[in-house]
Amino acid sequence: MSDSPYESLCHAVSDASLISATSSILSWDQETQMPEQGVELRSRQMAQLAKLAHEMGTKPQILHLIDRAEGCAEVAGDPAKAANVREMRRDFERKIKLPSRLVEELARVSSAAQHEWAGARKDSDFKRFLPHLTRLVELNREQADCLGVPEGGERWDALADLYEPGCRATMVSGVFAPLRTRLVALIDRIKGASRGPSDRFNQTAFPIERQRELVRWVSEQIGFDFTRGRLDQSTHPFCGGSHCRDVRMTTRYKETCVNDALGSTMHEAGHGMYEQGLPFSQVGTPLGEAVSLGIHESQSRMWENQVGRSRQFWSWIAPQLPSRIGDPASTFSVDELYGAANIVEPSFIRVEADEATYNLHVMVRFELERALIGGTLEPCDLPGAWNEKYRDYLGLEVPEDRVGCLQDVHWSMGAFGYFPTYTLGTLYAAQFFDTACAGNPGLVEGFTRGQFSPLLAWLQQNIHRHGRRYGPGELCELVTGKPLSAEHFLRYLEGKLAPLYGL
Repeated sequence: MSDSPYESLCHAVSDASLISATSSILSWDQETQMPEQGVELRSRQMAQLAKLAHEMGTKPQILHLIDRAEGCAEVAGDPAKAANVREMRRDFERKIKLPSRLVEELARVSSAAQHEWAGARKDSDFKRFLPHLTRLVELNREQADCLGVPEGGERWDALADLYEPGCRATMVSGVFAPLRTRLVALIDRIKGASRGPSDRFNQTAFPIERQRELVRWVSEQIGFDFTRGRLDQSTHPFCGGSHCRDVRMTTRYKETCVNDALGSTMHEAGHGMYEQGLPFSQVGTPLGEAVSLGIHESQSRMWENQVGRSRQFWSWIAPQLPSRIGDPASTFSVDELYGAANIVEPSFIRVEADEATYNLHVMVRFELERALIGGTLEPCDLPGAWNEKYRDYLGLEVPEDRVGCLQDVHWSMGAFGYFPTYTLGTLYAAQFFDTACAGNPGLVEGFTRGQFSPLLAWLQQNIHRHGRRYGPGELCELVTGKPLSAEHFLRYLEGKLAPLYGL
């Protein structure tokens, strides 16, 4: 019996996606295992795979199958299948706008650039990275032009749409401006507070090997399945892999500040559990993919913050720390551990930032990459512009580029338009979490007993299983009953920090 038009389309799209999945594993390998001298050939391998995936994904046969599937009764009578076909058309129409030459060049340059970025970051040598950044900005401007600038929009919008469908710079600015006002006011109040949490736990050294064991154990406890994933170490923590049964996440460690490794790992585990919650039966199709990076970030930020920075979480983990990371942990009370996880202090590194200042870091990057793509900021001027923004937004004087414009991996990956998804995800996380708590009395109190599965089950049911069936805004309204709003996050943040700082 021959396949239906819908089944034939899914097979064709899935076959093309296998190449991208293979490329994802090579990308993970480059960041974690590959010998330093392997970068030249790896960049060519990545370019070849990107070209092949693009050519397979833009074959005229796929468009023909989309047309046939859209007209068949099987799809018309099944909203999930209709959504799958809708997203396949969206993907095809976007891909067909990009020449294979550009796709191949972007993959080759970004693979090499990530290697150079890691070395430049280590040595705080922006000049080493500058030629690669310059080329990536040029290629992304070209990519934006090929994709097409939305009516009334700008180049940056075309790139942002790759990560957050429908995202526009004007929309982001409209969200960020009032959010910044509230956050700056809160930070100013905290700066003037007469008391605050102790930072002693964050200054205490613990063996990295013990930290490694701790964060793996915590990841298991909150629900990450190590039979379908793994945890490694990289310069910049990330979560990748090829499908829901092969999820690769990484973290990083410092002897002092266990919270750095713990927070980073819980963040990536949030991404990983989202990936593991996608339906295996839909691997290679839109229904087997995350809806957007903003929604993806909502999962990581929720596990890192609403869970990992809660008093209930620290009540659960505190008695277990001495046996897991060493006797010095026994000298800290739950209040001290909880306070150390929630200290507010402007700092240079985004991934180490507290919840109050974190989104200011994101705003800096959004404004700078918007200027880079728009042509009002040249790559050679990035360090000065970065340092000026940090002076303005966070009151900090950046001492070196290693903790300044070289700290993030994203631009070396060619990922322009990505950064606002961190703040959008932060807002989604708070709104989703409020909804989960309202529907599950005792949810947070369960954290004190290590009961995290009810939250994961709620997320799997309401978010993970849908894949790309709904758009990000549509999913938010479906789950929470209202559009995305910053109020949930601000109420959560102010409500937590006010008692800690006596405000």
